[in-house]
Amino acid sequence: MQHQQTPWHAYLALAASMSLVGSYVALSKPLLEVFSVFILAWLRFAIGGIAMLPWLRRPQHESPLDRATRWKLFAQACFGNFLFSICMLFGMRHTSASNAGVIMASLPAVVAIFSALLLRERLGGRALAAIALAMGGIMLYAAERPSDHTDAWLGNALIFAAVCCEALYVVIGKSLSTHLGAKRVSALINLWGWLLMTPLALWTWPDQTWAGISVSLWALLVFYGLAASVWTVWLWMVGLRHVHAHQAGVFTVMLPVSAASVGVLLLGETLSVVQMGAFAMALSGVYLVTTSGRHLTKQT
Repeated sequence: MQHQQTPWHAYLALAASMSLVGSYVALSKPLLEVFSVFILAWLRFAIGGIAMLPWLRRPQHESPLDRATRWKLFAQACFGNFLFSICMLFGMRHTSASNAGVIMASLPAVVAIFSALLLRERLGGRALAAIALAMGGIMLYAAERPSDHTDAWLGNALIFAAVCCEALYVVIGKSLSTHLGAKRVSALINLWGWLLMTPLALWTWPDQTWAGISVSLWALLVFYGLAASVWTVWLWMVGLRHVHAHQAGVFTVMLPVSAASVGVLLLGETLSVVQMGAFAMALSGVYLVTTSGRHLTKQT
């Protein structure tokens, strides 16, 4: 069996996508101070939908969507857009950006598990050790609660639920990337996310206060909407066309690194010794996944 060399732009696209996800996860904290969770998520999908209207049209070289593809698009939107946004935004209300970054360091391991279950990719000993290290990092972090979040356990659980949703997004996206263009996938799953979020946004709309929202926060909202709904999804689907799901999962390490970096550098947060140890343990698991390509093979 011959192996084609992966183009460098695929790796760059995957790394850039997860870096953007990490940055908007962290920067959602100031937005959550003025917007409710459901309205913030709805506005994100609305901004992305306006930007991607031309992408909804089917290119001439693509076949019409069959029933299986429609269900995959719905599932990717439900897990990667709708449920991820709810779990992440509610989780960020109860924990810090840097703490969320530590938990999100488990993403490569979770992607590897789902790849094995759904795509029949076999996990070798090094991959299993990587999973153990990632989970150990989370347990180590859980031993220390941040002093400014008395209900951090709830935030931590929701962030990990978001990790599982993102992992399913990665695996489902791989099965779509082979026959649908990145732009159209981005637009279609954003449309599904907007439709799913609309009833919840309408439910909380009367309680939303619009007065006093600064211009800088509106600008941050536009960046959040474009980064979350347009740039990250398009970059991820571009990279997935050339990379296996478990290999792409390695690049999700850029998400926690970016989230923790923004938390420390821009939001005035700090990482304790325990949290840094947890991060180091989780990143050690990522190293094992990165160097265990021969142990992660597709079953035929």
